[in-house]
Amino acid sequence: MPQKVTGLGGVFVKCDNPDATREWYVKHLGFSPEKWGTTFEWRTESNPEQKGCSVWNAFPKETKYFDPSTRDVMINLIVEDLEWLLGELKNEGIEPVKPMEASEYGKFAHIMDPDGIKIELWEPVAE
Repeated sequence: MPQKVTGLGGVFVKCDNPDATREWYVKHLGFSPEKWGTTFEWRTESNPEQKGCSVWNAFPKETKYFDPSTRDVMINLIVEDLEWLLGELKNEGIEPVKPMEASEYGKFAHIMDPDGIKIELWEPVAE
């Protein structure tokens, strides 16, 4: 049986001025300014050859990407097998807020937690 969640993929926040917020994090906390925010690379303990990453990024306050959540934060969790996990979640009464999507970065699905925070589930593309 696959693990459900294997790591933190990212933290995304809504901001009045995302560029200024990103600049603040760059200046005061040493974040790197990249297209998709700041990426923190790491390696897994069980397989040090395997790279992974977690991302922090600021979004405009009016973004629709967090919908249907009205919260100002969204988290991304790395999963081992998204299709399997979505089946498990369905059995537990949890439906994705939109169908699973695949891209060059992997597979993505979104669910909501009991407090209305949107969770992006991400199965990265294997290296």
